[in-house]
Amino acid sequence: MLDNKNYTDNPTEPIEEVKTSGSTLVEFGHKIFKGDKVIWSVFIILCIISLIEIFSATSTIVYRQQNQFGPILRHTMFLIGGVGIILLIHNIPYRFFSSLIFVLLGAIVLLILTPFIGESVNNADRWISIMGFTIQPSEIAKISLMGTIAFLLSKQNGHNDGILFKWMIGLMIVVCGIIAVDNLSTAVLLFGVCYLLMFIGNVKITRLLKVAGVGIAIILLFVLLLKIIPESWTDSGPLNRLGTWQNRITHFGEAKEMTEEEYFTITDENYQVAHAKIAISNGGVFGVFPGNSTERDFLPQAYSDFIYAIIIEEMGLLGGMFVLLLYLVILIRGGIIARKTEKLFPKYLVMGSALMLSIQAFINMAVAVNLIPVTGQPLPLISRGGTSTLITCAYFGLILSADRFGISKKKEGDSVDSDDKSNEVGGIDGDDNKDSSNPEDVSVNGLEDKVEFEIYQV
Repeated sequence: MLDNKNYTDNPTEPIEEVKTSGSTLVEFGHKIFKGDKVIWSVFIILCIISLIEIFSATSTIVYRQQNQFGPILRHTMFLIGGVGIILLIHNIPYRFFSSLIFVLLGAIVLLILTPFIGESVNNADRWISIMGFTIQPSEIAKISLMGTIAFLLSKQNGHNDGILFKWMIGLMIVVCGIIAVDNLSTAVLLFGVCYLLMFIGNVKITRLLKVAGVGIAIILLFVLLLKIIPESWTDSGPLNRLGTWQNRITHFGEAKEMTEEEYFTITDENYQVAHAKIAISNGGVFGVFPGNSTERDFLPQAYSDFIYAIIIEEMGLLGGMFVLLLYLVILIRGGIIARKTEKLFPKYLVMGSALMLSIQAFINMAVAVNLIPVTGQPLPLISRGGTSTLITCAYFGLILSADRFGISKKKEGDSVDSDDKSNEVGGIDGDDNKDSSNPEDVSVNGLEDKVEFEIYQV
């Protein structure tokens, strides 16, 4: 028989130690990964899918670099950095994100400088190198403009709606206009999300209809311009990007007029779309399983713009539907969190982030299945990228931060740790709590007042 004295005088002590250590790990997990569990779950699943598909889809990069694990290690490091960004942002009260208006000013400066000092990739000047790091200013402009629009919408009180509307439209035109020079699809996406956010933010419908009318007129004029401009004008020079869109729209519209032989002939003009269709056809219902894709070696952007086609090829129609469902969950869950949020700023912040993630994903998927012309939009969090991956994680962080600090109700049986209490002085009162005793809250409220005062002065 075993002698209990070899272990302890009290036989219950070892069991208590195990329970204590186990509960400590659980408490540590809850302390680190705070916020909505559904959003966290979707984020983790998307990261897993991204690692699997990027490892498979980067075969052409591996062939050039002769380093099997180089591309996936790079992507893994960006995902780890993105997790760090989420952990940082979701511990910051949403009030501090009113300072995104100052980030927007810096992003505008970078956007203006990019054509002059930026790096050209695929005939587009979208990247700029700072201290050895390559960043994409348009991604920074997207999140900062969305946050600025959310902040301005939250400051509407019935008397200042006109001046705030002018500020919002002015900022949207300036930022999207600069981005459109080299990245029209991103400019349209950003303007569309901000427009939807203004609709959600109870901007007068007459004002929105006027903006929509002007926008439709500009789009029709742009399409007409693409039709009448001679191709010789767009071969080189500042109109080169117009030539790219001219080819995309022309060939997309002519697809139904082709003969059967022409339709199934792969040329330089339909190369990407044709191989994307082949990848989807190869996938069937259940797919060929990860690592067995053949079209990854033919699609030029198999790891970015057309990664959804590779997902369908390897995971089948069921896998493609599952990925689509994940982005629908982000949109629906974002709406649920926004509805529970009492203050306007975090409400609009959540909806703007959820709309940006989901709409960009839907555009990428629509391109992969040839529903719309090629746009160059990556699949959020799944596609290979640096700045885009980190900024996508920042959207998740904003949603989680608004969920933590923007919802004032307490669930039964839930306990609030000391860190949350210290960050939520006087309860989660939102951005109208001017009498908080927390110096940080006072400073942030003062910052908001200063920004609002400067807007009125202008």
